[in-house]
Amino acid sequence: MKTIVQISLDFTSIAKALETARIAVRSGVDWLEAGTPLIVSEGMNSIRALRAEFPGVPIVADLKAMDGGRTDAQMTAKAGATHVVVMERAHPETIKAMVQAAKDLGLKVMGDNLAAEDRVAAAKRLEDLGCDYVIHHIGYDERRGLAAMGKPYPSPLDQLREIVAAVKVPVQAVGGLSVEQAIRTPEFGARLVVLGAPLIEGDPVSNNLEDQLRQVCDRVHAYQHSTHPGLR
Repeated sequence: MKTIVQISLDFTSIAKALETARIAVRSGVDWLEAGTPLIVSEGMNSIRALRAEFPGVPIVADLKAMDGGRTDAQMTAKAGATHVVVMERAHPETIKAMVQAAKDLGLKVMGDNLAAEDRVAAAKRLEDLGCDYVIHHIGYDERRGLAAMGKPYPSPLDQLREIVAAVKVPVQAVGGLSVEQAIRTPEFGARLVVLGAPLIEGDPVSNNLEDQLRQVCDRVHAYQHSTHPGLR
């Protein structure tokens, strides 16, 4: 598996998501993510719009599913998604239902360990339950809450090597990473690099999103030709 660049379209309008997705695909981004804010705001129509414009590009539906795993898998597959996200904190039966439905529908399941007390053990459980990918995730509210109390908050990089070593499925790391840190996650063994579009657009040193994304893609894709500990 080559190293993948995924862009998270965490917008609240289809128009803005499509505008950024066009730039991303031109720049070499491999996967598009219909982010949670986009799905909450625009529903399955956001996935349909992305699929209509990008018929050959993998689309991740970041539902953060907690219940109704089979139904969620069916809806996202029908809309055109290729990957769907379920939470490790969901009941195991929800994860198993989504995994089974995904197999029937040709969908891939990404398990998210956000808010798990033991994120390494959570990653193992997700793999054991049949998830095709693990998302190692430090949540926004967790980071914000600890920062407000003047306390340090964890980085997805802290346990990334340990999680990669614990599972055989590909891993991605998200939550509070800078663009540069995200680019370096393959050095920790992650095979999917996730970029938040709003983060990139808000970068004061970026004058051109397309140029910046192209540079990011060139650097990340180069990892597939390198040998780094933990890469499979």
